[in-house]
Amino acid sequence: MKYIRVDIKVTFRCNNHCDFCAQGNKRDTITERSVAQVEQDLAEAKRKHGANAVTFTGGEPTLHPHIVELVSIARKLGYIYIQIQTNGRMFAYPGMLKALYAAGANELSPSLHGACPATHDGLTHSPGSFMQTVQGMKNAASMGMRMVTNSVITSGNYKELPELAALLVKLGVKQYQFAFVHIVGTAKVNKDWIVPRKSDIMPYVKKGLDVGRRSGVFACTEAIPFCFMKGYEDCVSEQFMPEASVVDGAILIDSYGDYRRNEGKVKHEKCRRCLYYKRCEGPWKEYPEIYGWDEFVPVTE
Repeated sequence: MKYIRVDIKVTFRCNNHCDFCAQGNKRDTITERSVAQVEQDLAEAKRKHGANAVTFTGGEPTLHPHIVELVSIARKLGYIYIQIQTNGRMFAYPGMLKALYAAGANELSPSLHGACPATHDGLTHSPGSFMQTVQGMKNAASMGMRMVTNSVITSGNYKELPELAALLVKLGVKQYQFAFVHIVGTAKVNKDWIVPRKSDIMPYVKKGLDVGRRSGVFACTEAIPFCFMKGYEDCVSEQFMPEASVVDGAILIDSYGDYRRNEGKVKHEKCRRCLYYKRCEGPWKEYPEIYGWDEFVPVTE
C-alpha cells in the first residue's frame, strides 16, 4: 500500500536539550497545537493530499497533554499508519506506551544518538536519557510494536555508529537511519564543533550499515550524497522517502520533498557530470558553506 504522509509538530516542548536540535528555540516561542487545530490538520491533509499516514512529532510529542486523544482522532479519521517520532524517554513508563498503542499508534520512531550513556546524554544534555530511551525501546519491543529509528550523525558520535547499530539491532528495531546533522537551529549555533567532515565519517557509517546487512535489518542514511556511498547506494534514503506535507507551527509545507530538493539541499555545477545527478539531492546547503565542495567527486562510471 502506498502511504501519503503528513508530519504534524504538535508541540515544541522537549525534555532533551540536544546540541544538534533543528528546532532551535521554538520551544520558547511557539505554543503547542490544540486538539482542534490538530484535528483540522489531519482532516485537511486527508482532503487535500489524500493522506493516510501521520507522524506526530515535535519537539517531543509525548509531552503534549492530549497526545493519546490526538492518536485516537487520527484513527477515527481513517489514518492507517500512525507513527510517534520521539526521543523515547516517556516509553520507559509502560502506561504511556500502552495508552498510545490502544489509541491506534502502530509505529514508534525513537532516537538514540550514542552507543553509551556518556555519548548520548552528553549530546542531549539530559542525564539518564540514554537509559530511559533504551528501557522505552525494550518496553515497546515486548509489546510487539514496530520501531524505526533515526540517529543524527555529529562530531561527537560518528565513531560509535557501528556499536550503535549493534545496539539498535539488539533492541529489536525494524529499520535504522543515520542522518547527517542538519545545520539549522541549535546545530547552526554549534556548527563550529558539531559538524564533521563527510569524508571522515564514512568508514564508520559503512561499518554501521554493514551491521544491518548482516542482521537482516534495513539500514539507511540521510543527507549523504551518492558520491560518498559507493557499494551502499541502496541505503540512500532520499530515493524512497514517501511524499509528505508538514505542519510546523504556523507554517504549512505542502511537499517536504520539494522543500528538500529546492530549498534545503544544494548541488554543485560539477554534480551534473554524476551518474546519480537526477536521483541525488545533494547535501544540506549549509554544509558546503563550511567545508566547500572538494570532497564531492562526481560518479562517472
